[in-house]
Amino acid sequence: MSVLTGRTVVVSGVGAGLGHQVAAAVVRDGGNAVLGARTESSLAKSAAEIDPDGAHTAYRPTDITDEQQCLALAELARERFGRIDAVVHVAAWDSYFGGLEDADFTTWRSVIDVNLLGTLRMTRACLPALKVRGGAVVFIGTQSAVAAPTQVRQAAYAASKGALTSAMYSLARELGPHRIRVNSVLPGWMWGPPVQAYVRFTAETEGAPESEVLNRLTERMALPELATDADVANAAVFLTSDRARAITGQSLLVNAGELMR
Repeated sequence: MSVLTGRTVVVSGVGAGLGHQVAAAVVRDGGNAVLGARTESSLAKSAAEIDPDGAHTAYRPTDITDEQQCLALAELARERFGRIDAVVHVAAWDSYFGGLEDADFTTWRSVIDVNLLGTLRMTRACLPALKVRGGAVVFIGTQSAVAAPTQVRQAAYAASKGALTSAMYSLARELGPHRIRVNSVLPGWMWGPPVQAYVRFTAETEGAPESEVLNRLTERMALPELATDADVANAAVFLTSDRARAITGQSLLVNAGELMR
């Protein structure tokens, strides 16, 4: 039997990369995926690719900085499929780079509003349905929230995701009595659209082959390749399933062994 048969999973941040892979894995494993993201055309494209007949997907444009839009996405899941069993949070602002000295704290606040508060808004919107029969909340964090990055400085992103990991512990305690598990997946370098773009840009800037730039990343891994979007998606979907029924308050690194804890 597929591990998610009859289950409904809300997935935020569904675009061309990780969010799409999470939703695809949910449907592959027998579940229903309710897709949210800001751009309706991206949602429609993902839904059509994942579930051509539309029997196991629904979607709604959703900005997780807007509480009413979060509530509307949760309501769509209940109206269409009658339940919410899990929510996987992929939506994030990951395109702001820099450290402290060059920080624009107005932008920092915006990053935190998406990555921390937006994730919590979406979680809270799903809570009434999750409490009915228990379920799972899965945050997508980042390796840089628990270890200093070696190449790309994204202090605001790392800080917001680190705060989310801290919040995970509190939520795991708060929601545990309702049999709601709360866990995080922490990717490192992840082969998908953002990292592919980074490799291309760096190669063009340095006049170096893309293979050389990629090798700089993979040489730090215990395994001789980067984890993929699909690898991270599979970890997230595992945490939504009953196979992870006794796991809560935990962070799972998916990073080909670059950092070991």
